[in-house]
Amino acid sequence: MDIILTLPHRLLISDQCGATEGVVSPSYSVYASSNPLSSSIHCYFKCFDSSTMSSIQPIPADTFKLGFIGAGKMAESIARGVVKSGVLPASRIQTAHKGARRAAFESFGASVFENNNQVVENCDVVIFSVKPQVAKDAILQLRPLLSQKKLLVSVAAGVKLKDLQEWAGHDRFIRVMPNTPAAVGEGASVMSLGAGATQEDGEIIAKLFGAVGKIWKADEKLFDAVTGLSGSGPAYIFLVIEALADGAVAAGLPRELALGLASQTVLGAASMVSQTGRHPGQLKDDVTSPGGTTIAGVHELEKSGFRGILMNAVVAAAKRSRELSQN
Repeated sequence: MDIILTLPHRLLISDQCGATEGVVSPSYSVYASSNPLSSSIHCYFKCFDSSTMSSIQPIPADTFKLGFIGAGKMAESIARGVVKSGVLPASRIQTAHKGARRAAFESFGASVFENNNQVVENCDVVIFSVKPQVAKDAILQLRPLLSQKKLLVSVAAGVKLKDLQEWAGHDRFIRVMPNTPAAVGEGASVMSLGAGATQEDGEIIAKLFGAVGKIWKADEKLFDAVTGLSGSGPAYIFLVIEALADGAVAAGLPRELALGLASQTVLGAASMVSQTGRHPGQLKDDVTSPGGTTIAGVHELEKSGFRGILMNAVVAAAKRSRELSQN
C-alpha cells in the first residue's frame, strides 16, 4: 500500500513544558494537543485536530481508501469529519448497510455496498466500528480477506489488542478509544498500536481521528483509566451542566437561559485550560477574590466533597471497564 503523508515538523514544547524539543513519554504521547498543559504531557508531533487540518496535506485520494465495518453514529461522525476536514474526499470512504443507515452515509457522498466483504476488498484501512459483543464474529467472518497489507482499526470498547490480532490473524492492528463528542468534532480519542502497526500507521490514524477532535497515543494498559475519564466523562459533564442550570433556575433564571449559560460556561472554561496551558487550579485561583461570590461557591463544593465524588466516578468506571474486559 503506497500512502503518502506530509509529516509535520517536530515541535519545541512551549514554556510551560520547559522549552525543550518534544520527547516521547514511555506511556503516552500527544498527537493532537496544540497547547501542552504541563511537563507531564510531551508533544512530539504537530497537532492533528479539526483546527489545524487546513495546514496539513490531505492523503492522496488516488492511493487510499477508508472502509467502515459498521455504519453506526460513531462511524458516521468519523467519516463526516474526515470529509469535512479535507483529509479524504467522500468518494474514497466506504461502508456496507442495507437499512436506514445507508442513507446517512450516502447523504455526504460515501459509497455504500451490500456486504462487508466488498468494503474490505476495496479499502486500505478498515475501521471496525461495531459493538464489543459482536466484534469477534465481525472480524472472524472477514478474516480470509484481512491480509497484512490492510491496516485494521477497532473502536470497540473493552476489546483488547491481543484478541483483535488473534481474530484477524495478524498484528497490524490499532485500537482506538473515542468518545461521543466526536459527533460534533470535539472528540477525545486515545490509540494503542499493535505489534505489527508502524509509526506511519499511527500517523495515518492520528490524521483520521484528528478530524473529529484530538487524539493521543498511549499504552493499552491505560485504556481502562481512559474509559473512566474520557469514555464516561461526557456523562459526568452533562450532569454538571444540568446541575448548574438547575441551581440557576432555583436562583431565579429562566430554564432556557440557565441551560445556555451553563453549557457555554463549561465550554469556555475547558477552552481556557486547553488554550492557555495553565493549570486549572491557577485559573480557579484567578477568579476567586477574597470574600467574593466565587470562593463562597467553591467552599460549598469543597464541603460537599465535589472533587472526591468526581475522582471516585472515574475510578469506579475504570474498575468496571477492567471487569468487563476480563469477561
